[in-house]
Parts: sequence; structure tokens; C-alpha cells
Amino acid sequence: MLPALNAGGVERGTLEVAHHLVEHGHRSLVMSTGGRMVEQLLREGSEHFTWPIGKKSLWTLRLIWQLRRFMIEQKVDILHVRSRMPAWVAYLAWKGMNPATRPHFVTTVHGPYSVNSYSAVMTKGERVIAISETIRSYILQNYPQVDSDKIRLIYRGVSPEQFPYGYKPSTEWLKAWHQQYPELNGKRVLTLPARLTRWKGQEDFIELIRRLRARGLPVHGLLVGEAHAKRQSFRRELEQFAERAGVRQHLTFTGHRTDLREIMTVSDIVYSLSLEPEAFGRTTVEALSLGVPVIGYDHGGVGEQLAAILPEGRVHAGQLQALEELTGRWLVHAPQIPQQQPFTLQRMLDSTLEAYQVLMSPH
Repeated sequence: MLPALNAGGVERGTLEVAHHLVEHGHRSLVMSTGGRMVEQLLREGSEHFTWPIGKKSLWTLRLIWQLRRFMIEQKVDILHVRSRMPAWVAYLAWKGMNPATRPHFVTTVHGPYSVNSYSAVMTKGERVIAISETIRSYILQNYPQVDSDKIRLIYRGVSPEQFPYGYKPSTEWLKAWHQQYPELNGKRVLTLPARLTRWKGQEDFIELIRRLRARGLPVHGLLVGEAHAKRQSFRRELEQFAERAGVRQHLTFTGHRTDLREIMTVSDIVYSLSLEPEAFGRTTVEALSLGVPVIGYDHGGVGEQLAAILPEGRVHAGQLQALEELTGRWLVHAPQIPQQQPFTLQRMLDSTLEAYQVLMSPH
């Protein structure tokens, strides 16, 4: 259960686990308010149930009794929630069922939510999956009543088949890309793939481009990601910030793209500059899996990934001087990226299925 299936790490992880379950002969049921990823979910063999479970309203709690009936009728074995509002509906429905016959309850903590009783529901699973060591520490620090034995550290992962090392985009893609963005020709391309939101570090990235251009380096910055419908003003704010910095013509806002893999492979360096620690930070592993260098702020999941794969890519958050110097060095001598990395999709899927099977096995 999750709020919607539009885009994002939670949603993509849901699709991956759902597909894995189907491939292993299990029945996979996903409940959300719907969205652009439903089509793929159905194509890969899962069933989708469109319920308004993402709406943060007391009215949503009226679904508790319907969900209880649904779980009995559908003979649900595992109830897995990945977001707070659906988790409350699920938890209250589950709590009122017969403990001997009800499903097993699993939660995945996808981020360091604000610490309060509303967020505490994410720690109430019989298994609580933490997607990084950062999140595991967050749970233990803020919810000391949670038994550490219930927590499973299962890193998110990427597929080396989907993000193959040394991947080259097709000639057709490259032709279309250069036609759409002629301003990139002959430039060193620096890319920040992230939703346009205040904590993702776009302002630091724009300042980095300003500093590098001031040094005479022929860089062009790509901001790949869209602003939430209600936060379009932030994009305008960023454009004005770039204008004042004198680098508007050296920046391209691409909006939402479905070809991030290709974009990252034509980039010289990919960045993760979130001002607050990322719970995991998937694009970092995706870029590294492709063999593309990543510079990231050394905290959260991104810090953990870089420590394991490319330690020299770590920069203290907000240290713009260090960011500028490291970028300058790497534009002269690109670092060597290892071909193997531990954050694989297969490992994530196997660990998740194992967590389910352990719960299902008679004790």
C-alpha cells in the first residue's frame, strides 16, 4: 500500500518488488490512488486496486473496515506499507483482526520523517525495513521502544542490466538530444538529477556553475527534474537566481525526463547536493553503475554509497569551495569507477522476499 504510483523511489521500489513476487509465483496486489506507473505494474503481472488511501484526512480512516474485509476476502498473507497515511489505515485495520489469522505486517521506512506519533506508525511493523544505515539509526534514536531485532537493513538497489557499466545511448537518442539541446555541444556537462524542491541543492549547483564559468571552464549545467504542481514558483525563483548569478545561459532546466539513464551517460559528472541527508539517494548508485563519476554531499544514504564505491567523491555539505576544486580536478582527470558495486537490485529483492518468508514460516 502506498499513496500513489506517479514517480519516485518509493514507487519504483514497489514496482520492482511486485514484479519479483510475480516472477516467483506469488500473487502481488498493490493498492494506491493510481498514477502513471499503474500501466507498467499491470503489464508485469500485478493487480492494482484504486483506493483513495493517500489523502491526509480523517475521512480516509473510514476505509479501515473495508480494508479489513478486503484482506480477508483476498487472503492476504503480507501487508506491506511504505507511507504514513496508508500505514495508519492498514495498521488500524490489521490491529482489529484475529492475530491467529491476520496477515503479517511489514513497514518500510523510506525517510527520516518528522518525529511524532503520526510518523510512529512506520515503526509498528512486525518487520521494519530500513533502506540505509542512516534510516536504521534514525529509527533507533527517535523510537527507542522499537526492538532492534525487528529492524532489517535492506539497501535500495539498481539493476546492472538496466544501468550497465559503460552504457552508450543509441545514435537516434543522441541525435534527438543534440537537436533539442544544441547549447550542450562542445561543453562539459554537469548534471543534478533531482526534484525541484528547496532542500535538493539546486542553488548550490547554480553557484558551482557560476564559479566554474568564472574560472573559464566550458561547463554547462543540467537540472533534471520537475517541480511539484503546487511549487512551480520555485522553478522561477531558481531561474532568477541563475540570472542574477550571470549563468542563466549556461543552465538547462529539462523538467521531468524518462531517459535519465541516457542523460547521465552523456554527463561528465553527476551530483547529489541535498542539503538534508537523503534516506538513500538512488540516482547516485544509478550513475556509478553506469560508470559515471558522482560528487555528493557526505551525509545520509549518498554518503554511505560513496564511502562504499567512490570515497573520493564525498564533499562536506555546503562546502562550495571543495565542490568547485574537486569538480575542476575531475574535469582534467576523471576518477576510475569500479565495475562492481554492492547496491544491486537483486540483493534488495532477495532480502525483501526473505524477510517475507521468515515471517510466513511457522515458528
